[in-house]
Parts: sequence; structure tokens; C-alpha cells
Amino acid sequence: MILSILAIALGVFLFVYGGYDDSPGAQGLGLAIFVAGIYGVIKNRKKKFN
Repeated sequence: MILSILAIALGVFLFVYGGYDDSPGAQGLGLAIFVAGIYGVIKNRKKKFN
């Protein structure tokens, strides 16, 4: 769970930094990491309730 939350924070940071640096690759990577973090949180929550 902690790794998923860190992935979300890193994804947001990369997305914002990529926008500031005008780097679409960094923004894409940040978005991918953010989505993977959200997926990890949802998967962990479903496993916890089953």
C-alpha cells in the first residue's frame, strides 16, 4: 500500500515537472506511474475486503 501511495506522489511530481520543463516524455511517464499507483491501491483494497 505504501509503495502505491509513493508511486502516486512520484507520478504527480513527474507530471508537474514535465509540464514545467516542457517535456512530454516526463509527463507521459508521470501519468503512467500515477495510473499504476491508482491501480495498485484499488487492487489492494479489493484484496483486503475479500
